[in-house]
Amino acid sequence: MTTSVYDFTCQTPGGKKKSLADYQGKVLLVVNTASKCGLTPQFEGLEAMYEEYRDQGLEILGFPCNQFAGQDPGSNDEIMEFCQFNYGVSFPMFGKIEVNGGGTDPLFKYLKKEAPGTLGTQRIKWNFTKFLIDSSGEVVKRYAPTVKPKAIEKDVKKLLA
Repeated sequence: MTTSVYDFTCQTPGGKKKSLADYQGKVLLVVNTASKCGLTPQFEGLEAMYEEYRDQGLEILGFPCNQFAGQDPGSNDEIMEFCQFNYGVSFPMFGKIEVNGGGTDPLFKYLKKEAPGTLGTQRIKWNFTKFLIDSSGEVVKRYAPTVKPKAIEKDVKKLLA
């Protein structure tokens, strides 16, 4: 039985397996991302937050997804290059996944169950839905795609304290 995010293994952009147990004791912000979305500039805010709080125990984990209007059509390599070149992304990014439907990644199935959206829906609404996880692996809160990283900062600081 799954008891925390640490029970999951995800795929890196290069196809290697990475256990989320490697992030035990860290505060995590898990985000489904896209390179060609109106919300893509949130990478800038996510990177700024990561730079400010990573030494205090924050990890941001990006999961590219092409399920919303085909806004992340590139290969994993193309996505990583875009994120690094345009936004200087240094936080961990993973291989492209699905967050809704029959092919939903197991991590996102778990996150959606632990932190349902408005009116209890488990569906991810759009790119840049964010899940905040405390240092013991518990899902604390889900944020809508339009919630900017700066607006999450106070919640992150509380968990890092």
